[in-house]
Amino acid sequence: MFWILGVYLLLNCAYLAFFGVVGLLPMSKSKKEAKHFRKIAVLFPTYQENVVIIDSVKSALSHAYQGTFEVVVIADGLLPETLSTLRSLGAKVIEVFFEKSTKGKAMQFAMNQLKNEGFEMALVMDVDNIMSDHCLTYLNAAFENDKKVVQAHRVAKNMDSSFAFLDACNEEVNNHLFRKSHAILGLSPALIGSGMAFDFNYFLHLLNNIGETVGEDKQLDFMIAKENVHIAYLNDVYVYDEKIENAKVFTKQRTRWIASQVEFLKKYAFEGFVQLFKGNIEFFNKTLQTFLVPRMLLLALLFILVVQSFFNPFGPSNIFWISLFASLCFTLIIAIPKRFYADKRLYIALLQIPRAMFGMMIALASIGKAKKSFMATPHSAKPMEKENR
Repeated sequence: MFWILGVYLLLNCAYLAFFGVVGLLPMSKSKKEAKHFRKIAVLFPTYQENVVIIDSVKSALSHAYQGTFEVVVIADGLLPETLSTLRSLGAKVIEVFFEKSTKGKAMQFAMNQLKNEGFEMALVMDVDNIMSDHCLTYLNAAFENDKKVVQAHRVAKNMDSSFAFLDACNEEVNNHLFRKSHAILGLSPALIGSGMAFDFNYFLHLLNNIGETVGEDKQLDFMIAKENVHIAYLNDVYVYDEKIENAKVFTKQRTRWIASQVEFLKKYAFEGFVQLFKGNIEFFNKTLQTFLVPRMLLLALLFILVVQSFFNPFGPSNIFWISLFASLCFTLIIAIPKRFYADKRLYIALLQIPRAMFGMMIALASIGKAKKSFMATPHSAKPMEKENR
C-alpha cells in the first residue's frame, strides 16, 4: 500500500514541479488596442450580500472604458433597500428565486434575460471584486483574435491578517501553476470563477447546458475543453478579490472546493482518458487536475509520511518521502511571487499553515454538506490594499 501511495504522490509532486518551473518563464504583455469596442455586461452574481455589493458596484460603475458597458447585479436574497440603492446607483438588477441556489442557475437566468439587449461580451465578477485600471479595455482587445473565453489575473484585495496573507499566497500559487504556466505552454488556464470574460452568445450556450453543480467554474472548464475552445490568460490584467481572514471561513470555502473536485473526479475520470485517445489533451489535463491532492493536504500528508518512514521498514525509504516533501516545498517557494518575500507578513503568515492543514482535514470530512446547501463564502466591505507589482 505504501508503494502505491508513493507512486501516486510522486506523480502529484512531479506534475506540480513541472508547471512550477515552466511558470518562471516570462509572458508577453497584454494589448489595449482594438478595432471594435464591444458592449459588455459586467455580471455580479450576489447571494445575500447586502453591504459589499454596493461598494463593488460603485467601483465598477466608475470604470473607464471607451465602449459601452452595463453593471448587472444578479440578486439572490438581497434586501429591498439594497435593491433600491443598486438601482439608484445605475446598476441593472435582475432578481432570482430558487429553492436551492447555485451560481450557475442564477447566471443562466440572468443571461437569458439579457440576450436581446445587444451585449457582445460578459464578464463574471464575485460580489467583492474590483477591476484594475483599463481592465475592460484589455479584455476587449483580447477578443480581437476571435477568442471566446479570457481569464484575467485574480489577486488579493486585502492582506491585513495572517490568514488573508496566506490565502493571497495560495491564490498566486494557483495562478502560477494552473494559469500562467499553462498559458506559456499554449494550454488553457484553469477558470477561477471570477475575472473571467466570455463571448456573450457562447456563454449563454454554456450556461443553458451547465446543469446543477457546486462548482460552475470547473463545469465550464470541462465543457469548454470538450468543445476544443482555447481559453486565453491575461497575466498582467488584474481583478482584486477579498481573501479569507480566519480559519472558520477558510474551512467553509474549502469544503465547497473539495466537494467540487470530488464531483468532477467522479464525473470525468473515465472520459478524460477517452478524450486523450481522441487527441483532446486539454480535456485530459483538466481531468488530471481532479486527481491532484489539495496542496495543503498534500503538504500535511507528506510530512506525516516523512516522520513515519523512520519507523516503518516496509515502505519506501525516508529519503524518498523527504525528496517528495522537499520537491513540493521547492515548487511552492518558486510559485510565490518574489515581492512577497520582501514583506515580513509572509513569514508570520507561514505560522498559519498548521491551522490551514487542520481546516482542510475538516473540510474533507464535511464535503457532504456542500451537496445539500449553497455554502457561499461571506464577504466584508474591506478597502482595497494597494501593492507594487
